[in-house]
Amino acid sequence: MSSLVTAVLAVVIAATATIVIDEILHKVVRRVGRRSPLAADLARKVRRPFLVTTVLVAVQQAIRVFAGDFSFRAGVLHTLVLLCIASSAWLVAAILLVCEDVALAKWRTDVPDNRKRRRIKTQVVMLRRVTVAAIVVLAFGVMLMTFPGIRALGASLLASAGLLSVVAALAAQSTLGNVFAGIQLAFSDAIRVDDVVVVEQEWGRIEEITLTVVVVQIWDDRRLILPTSYFTTKPFQNWTRTGSAVLGTAEVDVDWSTPIEPLRAELQKVCEGSDLWDGRVCVLQVTEATGGMVRLRALVSANDAGALWDLRCLVRERLVGWIWEHQRDALPRMRAELRQVEATATPQTRRGTARVYTTGLDATSEQARVFSGGDDGDTRGIAFGGPDPVAVSRS
Repeated sequence: MSSLVTAVLAVVIAATATIVIDEILHKVVRRVGRRSPLAADLARKVRRPFLVTTVLVAVQQAIRVFAGDFSFRAGVLHTLVLLCIASSAWLVAAILLVCEDVALAKWRTDVPDNRKRRRIKTQVVMLRRVTVAAIVVLAFGVMLMTFPGIRALGASLLASAGLLSVVAALAAQSTLGNVFAGIQLAFSDAIRVDDVVVVEQEWGRIEEITLTVVVVQIWDDRRLILPTSYFTTKPFQNWTRTGSAVLGTAEVDVDWSTPIEPLRAELQKVCEGSDLWDGRVCVLQVTEATGGMVRLRALVSANDAGALWDLRCLVRERLVGWIWEHQRDALPRMRAELRQVEATATPQTRRGTARVYTTGLDATSEQARVFSGGDDGDTRGIAFGGPDPVAVSRS
């Protein structure tokens, strides 16, 4: 009974002394943290795991040194060893989180032209997650090795480690593929956090990259969850791969009689009067002239994809409004030519005939032929006509 009382007193004294010392250290670090962001981050994120780890170590040493033999001494010490291993892993993971915050604070992504910063952020986040996963696996393995039976079992399984590794690799092929794909994405610079991408016909932003999945925040605040292997095996669009500035178009159909220069001047006026335009590209071109209409394409540029979308909508709205106010005759019109059918035509012919087209060329004229008539036409006819049936029958 005296040994048990001694153990309890040793535990209480050791735990109390450790808590007091940790509280003093915490206040000192907080005071230093007023001038140092690193110390402030340490005081905020490392306090609990540090306190738990130091208290467990102190209690364990107090029992080992001051407590005598009692009935469940071995079980208590073994439990404390397991808790010390788990708390130490927690402490290391918290320190890694602080290191990540220091690195990300130095390379902020909320600034213009942040391509390099976003790449470093992606790599730092991925490295921390890989390291934390390795720490958890290592800590769990060390905890298992504290059991004598499992230690002996592990020694006996070393001979069949090759077979087990093959079976595990086959069973976790998809998961391991995604893990390796996540590491590849982090260092290949194919995508980064905050990149603007078009994937699965959806336009969005890379919100998060983990070891197994990539989260894409779509423009309407939906989330598209894709495995990391998707971005290493399938094509996708990255609009911010080398820079955030992009080009976009706004198309308008008008009549053939539309004067183009006034519209070009109006487009330049719209771009210069908007803060969405980055001053690089503002061009109006005729891209098609078919089907009785002329298609105008306004090509504009902006600093990022969001500003480009708003600029395209603004350009389209202003051009449509300007055409309606100043060139209403330029609106698209459908033309039709009606021709009176001759009186000698039959009712059936009159019913089915709306317009007669004539080319002014005789059907037998050489100018109406492509594969016959003239040296070029005969040559094309031989090339595309196949073997001579007469010659084939003779052979």
